[in-house]
Amino acid sequence: MIQRIQTIYLVLAAACAFGLFGLPFATSTQSSDATSLFADGIYNINDHTALIALFCAAGALVLISIFLFNNRKQQLLMGRFAIIADVIGIILVLVFLYQDGAKTGEADVQEQLGVGLPILFIIFALLAQRGISSDEKLVRSADRLR
Repeated sequence: MIQRIQTIYLVLAAACAFGLFGLPFATSTQSSDATSLFADGIYNINDHTALIALFCAAGALVLISIFLFNNRKQQLLMGRFAIIADVIGIILVLVFLYQDGAKTGEADVQEQLGVGLPILFIIFALLAQRGISSDEKLVRSADRLR
């Protein structure tokens, strides 16, 4: 059923993943030609192709898993893959930030709201995973009573 609480968590997780297109990870007080990420003074998802691919894959996987409510095992598997893609994306964001953040020189690099969205994604995806697994346990116990 689409009207379960897990669906709300999955939609919120997808909104966090796709919300990265609007929010930057970090900003710099001045643009720096020494780095590719802070050339315009803003570090966002559009600065690296791997970040776009990982966060879009994570968002797409949770959106697709909404419509797999008949197959809860498949839904759980897609949720796990989405969480893995998001964790890899977080690691890449931090690696790129600290590698190029050191090259900015005197410019002050400040983290923005975009850094928190992948963490919110993981929280919402884990809440959805918990709800899906409890539904699976409920169905198994009902099958045992028959």
